Amino acid sequence: MVFWGWGLRSLGIWMSLNEILLRISLMFMLGAITTKESQEHPVEDMEQELDVLQANSVDERARKYFKRMCEGDEEALSLWKQFRDLSIIKYQASDESMKEAEKMMKENGVSEVSDGAVLVDLTKYSQKLGKAIVRKKDGTSNYMTRDIGAVFERDEECHYDKMIYVITSQQDLHMAQLVKIIELIGRKDLADKLEHVNFGLVHGMSTRRGTVKFLDDILRDAQDKMHEVMRANQAKYEQVEDPEKIADILGISAFLVQDMASKCINGYTFDMDRMISFERDTGPYLQYSHARLCSIIRKADIPSERLKDADLSLLQEKHATAITTFKSKEAVTVLTYLWKLTHALNSSYEHLNV
Repeated sequence: MVFWGWGLRSLGIWMSLNEILLRISLMFMLGAITTKESQEHPVEDMEQELDVLQANSVDERARKYFKRMCEGDEEALSLWKQFRDLSIIKYQASDESMKEAEKMMKENGVSEVSDGAVLVDLTKYSQKLGKAIVRKKDGTSNYMTRDIGAVFERDEECHYDKMIYVITSQQDLHMAQLVKIIELIGRKDLADKLEHVNFGLVHGMSTRRGTVKFLDDILRDAQDKMHEVMRANQAKYEQVEDPEKIADILGISAFLVQDMASKCINGYTFDMDRMISFERDTGPYLQYSHARLCSIIRKADIPSERLKDADLSLLQEKHATAITTFKSKEAVTVLTYLWKLTHALNSSYEHLNV
């Protein structure tokens, strides 16, 4: 199994990026049988198509590469040997950092042995933190052991000012335990540099239930629906130079804004109809507002370089207000600013002479 994995990795090194992406896209079609869309096609046709895809898939090519390795093919084995040697060096370094971290925990009285396992009892500081195992009964390490070692290893190698972990909110406890353990070891300076940016889940999608939606399908559907909306106004549609490109841009904007429309920690339910709406606080709404501003600038016939020299202090009307933003690692901060800005702009057209 390990060697087959190397066959897959080695094959990937030799394949062009475009070919890899193409093959991965084809393999994703294997999962499409479970979706509602695939149920509209005859099973026999789908089976024939999947046979063709499988015969030419990355999986099958990796198996052939693995067979070459088993047969002693020097070219196939040479790349595996290179990565093996590099991996051993990295694993040894990581193992040393973990051992050093365990030594510090023991010397500082942070860890203890319980029923054959090594753990850190954090309930002394907070019941919510519980107990964190740093070495299992069989003597093997776990994620906590490796994360603790990585904190010190990366500090030594990178001398980071801040280390940000972008991990699902399901790992909140793990991250809280990690930060506390680093602090207890006596390295509060490092603990203060660790930050967890957690995120929620997208609801309404499940591979097992056949409700999963792949990104390629989402973007294609969004483009198609945007195209339909554009066609509703035939006069304006005929004025668009490249309607398919514009529909694609609108579709991508719709998807991005829905995904970033709330704080990372808050999960959301995927909703195509809500996503492509031109009502407030959506991607298409922001694009519409931007297009309207561009139209005003074009009609004003003022060179763009002169706009930066405009005296904004002359704007005294109450609807000509400035909107400020604030620093945050949340994408929704930028979107909230843009929404407030577009709301103010669109409402101002009724009161300001433009």
